[in-house]
Amino acid sequence: MKAMICTKYGSPDVLMLKEVSIPTPKDNEVLVKVHASTVTAGDIRVRTFNSPVLLWIPMRIVLGFTKPRNPILGVELAGEIVSIGKKVKRFKKGDQIFALTGMKLGAHAEYTCISENGLMTIKPVNVSYEEAASVLYGATTALYFLRKGNIQEGKKVLIYGASGTVGTFAVQLAKQFGAEVTGVSSTANLEMVQALGADQVIDYTKEDFINRGNTYDIIFDAVGKKSKSNCKQALASNGSYVTVDGQGIAKVLMNDINYLADLLERRKIHSVIDRYYSIEELAEAHRYVEEGHKKGNVVIKVTHDESRC
Repeated sequence: MKAMICTKYGSPDVLMLKEVSIPTPKDNEVLVKVHASTVTAGDIRVRTFNSPVLLWIPMRIVLGFTKPRNPILGVELAGEIVSIGKKVKRFKKGDQIFALTGMKLGAHAEYTCISENGLMTIKPVNVSYEEAASVLYGATTALYFLRKGNIQEGKKVLIYGASGTVGTFAVQLAKQFGAEVTGVSSTANLEMVQALGADQVIDYTKEDFINRGNTYDIIFDAVGKKSKSNCKQALASNGSYVTVDGQGIAKVLMNDINYLADLLERRKIHSVIDRYYSIEELAEAHRYVEEGHKKGNVVIKVTHDESRC
């Protein structure tokens, strides 16, 4: 099968497309034929080994010292189960699923194995593989930090970086909780952020939300570019500041996956997709994501040449 291998830490040039053996599922695993995946900020961090100095040694122990221990990156996917281990009960051959592989990675290949107890569920029939593949990383992160900020109905929420992977879902999910949402993005993305449900939008290229005189119950920095001290004067008394930068890895439960799958099936949330790439173009996709200007998600479409497997 085709798989994109991260040969060492470094630039996108370290990614090499190779032929490797199709993995065999263990007793409690399913083998998934991957139809779509994504390139996320998480993939960039692993490839470049972008880690705070204090976490350098523990992260190298987790990920690998000179290169990723699992050289096939990719933290989310959608596909079809083609075989199952003998102890698997939750899924069957032919099930169409989408999943968050997280730090186990492995999504940038034609096939991958996932534990039946992993963060995986049935894909809604009214949602494409490409959209399903691009939901869970951004949506689970947004959900975690909104809850960390104590999201509630009627609260005023400002989302900085509202047009990115996490931000686009943060806008939609905050509205699901009944919040009043202000989205901050560049000029080109204001209309999109409004279409996602934001009650107000602010163009950060023209004004700083901090100088508006408004205060918010939650300020969610979805791109990690504003410090708490920067935002202090825009926080309401007892307001919460949350950021994707340095406040820990989002903890995800299966209940979160099921909740998001239900919202997705009912079209209460949807994925914004900026660009599509083939698995052969994955290094180019990394370069684009690394520029930091994408809208929503970058999807990898995986095509299968069965004669090569």
